[in-house]
Amino acid sequence: MKMKNDYYKMYAQRVEKAGSIIGSPLTLTEKILFAHRYNEQEIKAYTRGEDYAAFSPDRIAMQDATAQMAILQLMISGKKESVVPASVHCDHLIRAYQGANKDLETAAVTNREVYDFLRSACDKYGLVFWKPGAGIIHQAVLENYAFPGGMMIGTDSHTPNAGGLGMLAVGVGGADAVDVMTGMEWELKMPRIIGVKLTGKLSGWASPKDVILKLAGILTVKGGTNAVIEYFGEGTQSISATGKATICNMGAEVGATSSVFPYDDEMKLYLQATGRRRVAEQADTVKGFLKADDKVVADPEAYYDRVIEIDLSALEPYVNGPFTPDAATPLSALSEKVKKMGYPDTVEAGLIGSCTNSSYQDLDRVASLANQVNEKELDIRAQLIVNPGSRMIEHTETVKILEKNGATVMANACGPCIGQWKRITDDNMRPNTIVNSFNRNFAKRADGNPNTHSFVASPEITMALSIAGSLSFNPLKDKLKNRKGEWVSLDPPSGNKFPPGGFPDVEKGFVLPTGKSGQVMIAPGSQRLQLLQPFPARNENDFTEMTLLVKTKGKCTTDHISMAGSWLRFRGHLENISDNLLMGAINAFNGKANLVLNREKHTYDTVSAVAKDYKSKGISSVVVAEDNYGEGSSREHAAMEPRFLNVKAVLAKSFARIHETNLKKQGMLAVTFANPGDYDKIREDDKISIIGLNHFAPSKSLSATLTHSDGTTDSFKVNHTYNKMQIEWFNAGSALNYNAKNNG
Repeated sequence: MKMKNDYYKMYAQRVEKAGSIIGSPLTLTEKILFAHRYNEQEIKAYTRGEDYAAFSPDRIAMQDATAQMAILQLMISGKKESVVPASVHCDHLIRAYQGANKDLETAAVTNREVYDFLRSACDKYGLVFWKPGAGIIHQAVLENYAFPGGMMIGTDSHTPNAGGLGMLAVGVGGADAVDVMTGMEWELKMPRIIGVKLTGKLSGWASPKDVILKLAGILTVKGGTNAVIEYFGEGTQSISATGKATICNMGAEVGATSSVFPYDDEMKLYLQATGRRRVAEQADTVKGFLKADDKVVADPEAYYDRVIEIDLSALEPYVNGPFTPDAATPLSALSEKVKKMGYPDTVEAGLIGSCTNSSYQDLDRVASLANQVNEKELDIRAQLIVNPGSRMIEHTETVKILEKNGATVMANACGPCIGQWKRITDDNMRPNTIVNSFNRNFAKRADGNPNTHSFVASPEITMALSIAGSLSFNPLKDKLKNRKGEWVSLDPPSGNKFPPGGFPDVEKGFVLPTGKSGQVMIAPGSQRLQLLQPFPARNENDFTEMTLLVKTKGKCTTDHISMAGSWLRFRGHLENISDNLLMGAINAFNGKANLVLNREKHTYDTVSAVAKDYKSKGISSVVVAEDNYGEGSSREHAAMEPRFLNVKAVLAKSFARIHETNLKKQGMLAVTFANPGDYDKIREDDKISIIGLNHFAPSKSLSATLTHSDGTTDSFKVNHTYNKMQIEWFNAGSALNYNAKNNG
């Protein structure tokens, strides 16, 4: 990674200026934000959680599933090349099935037109292209691009992984990425800041993953919404850079905008070990600007919106799940919970890797347990699958140890973590248990089976439970019977932060743009890629008599709205992928997924089929949902699909941050019940009107009117969070339309 020689000098100057204007000590989050203001003359004391501000990120990262739509939007922006350094990483489309070599060969054939498109677009628009098998996006970014005090956006919700190197990194939709690539300002609501004080030091079976697993139980899946989690305290210095990255990565599971650690010697060591000694030297010159001010650390309650303290010395391993990443259970209480809840106790598969836990240290600690399997004459009872994070991790002796002990080493890609697991079982609907070191465990996410009880744990605990083949096994106190009939214990894991001889010198797998600005390759008649057409501008004062498309019940994540798995192949084809619209959402009126009333035909059909029928007849529709609608992945397809199928509005009890922004970017109306109880008033065959759009203004409520089939009506207030610019996007039909018109 190349960095301007005066970067940190400029960074320090901007932080100093902000401090003098604000007139109070600054958190690390504030320092990075103020150093990246789009207009540095507009620094002021913002109201957290309310005021919007514009920023200039240093770089952009995109993975192959989301990059397709981002680049398709870039192509209609009118710009010739990205003005900000950006990279595309091919890690999502590779199926985990037979092992790295065979799976990569298959991916090269099945995804050829997508890879050709991405490679040619990268060359044309000046982006770095990371080839299939080169590595998982966030591990590759950590090894090559992340740096202390920087700001990055990425079209993946786990972009905050870079916080492990002190970078403020935020997951966004493709439209946000296009704004930044075209030189536009990037808008963000000034986040609240949650301070997490770490004391003590990890030991034994406890790992960095357990910090965030415990925190997820405290904050829940929406407790970090519109907030940055900033870690501080002496305990931060005892955690490796990759351990810090794990913690920051999974902050997405509590809805956090980002997570960040202060710069320290562990980050310096990692930068040096990954060939960025010069970056470390420059960061050392401004250490004081890469952490919270001393007064903030001394009196955190005065400067953070909430303070949580975790004693690392007392932390025990956690296992979270099933079906939600915030169902946190200390390992010591897991056995009793398994019995009480009736969870399948047999662990059938252990999955290690993902963007959360695929570093060298993660795998080396797992390898220390694998060595004990041989030494103590044990067996690994569960199927064991490993996804390394990058090529330079893949080619270490540690990965070879895991392979020798029966692990199937898959490609350096996401694999099962995002539904790309071709799992072979006797019954793909049978209740069963798997344990993984991933970040999410929503129903059907890993293998498509709604009855797979997926639990999230550290790589070390995942390995221990895989060896035992039992969810009830506690390696801190329980013993296992070996092949000789002896009862033996597993010793606590150990591992190096880096390979003893340094990382192997291997070709990393990226292609730099040539600057030739050639033709972007899209195969004629492609079913994988489709050029975009701008969405129409708003042409009506109010949204009247919209037909209810679906009223969802319970959790409705982006996986429910736009499934991954086999649907990943259509991420560049809006029309085709729209066939999966809300197919995983539960209909509040019949308790079934993907079965809703077609009011025009008086029959039931899939959500997409009904939406398409309404669209063909010029009928607008609306989606109604409960809390934290759009939780999970950053995929903007979950906003573009309903927009494409003429859904005008989403009315929810509350929204997840990224998804709400994505809806706004695509010209959708995202509103919330002023009184959550009004959700219950909506009937299956209602017509819904949103009134007040002719006077649409920030902080001004709108009203909703329900026209029931019996002729009666109900009206109530609905709220929104649109600012002036976002209302302009809405009126123009999308943010892209607005920017093309005003900044072309």
